[in-house]
Amino acid sequence: MTIAICVSLDFTHEIAAIKKKLEELGHQVNIPPTSEAILRGEVSVDDIRREKEDGTFASRSIEDDAIRRYWRVIKDSDALLVANYDKKGIKDYIGGNALMEMGFTHVLEKPIYLLNGIPDMGYTDEIKAMQPIVLHGDLSKIGFLNKSI
Repeated sequence: MTIAICVSLDFTHEIAAIKKKLEELGHQVNIPPTSEAILRGEVSVDDIRREKEDGTFASRSIEDDAIRRYWRVIKDSDALLVANYDKKGIKDYIGGNALMEMGFTHVLEKPIYLLNGIPDMGYTDEIKAMQPIVLHGDLSKIGFLNKSI
């Protein structure tokens, strides 16, 4: 199975381990291009945080056509894995970009996996409506679970 991973860029180093584990399980894995750049050492997580704070990250995303580019990755994948960790004081946080990518995947009628639980946020109902499959941290369940709700 080909799996696209979406994740807050703050957790890029964590998804390197997830990618490795999924590949060991026989999957092909795609991660966001900015995460790839971070892992190659071309930019740091701190650089990205600074860009988000000063408002210049949008320029990077526009220049890279990041949203459309990753939509194409999702379209060509079999499933989406949302690597949702605690962030901003919210357990199992799912941010705006991840929510969009979940929406793309849902419209494409592909399975959406959450690494961790469904967060309690202002758009929890929208997340639930997409019927993500909650893995509770167990990547070996990908492809074997049907629904989380």
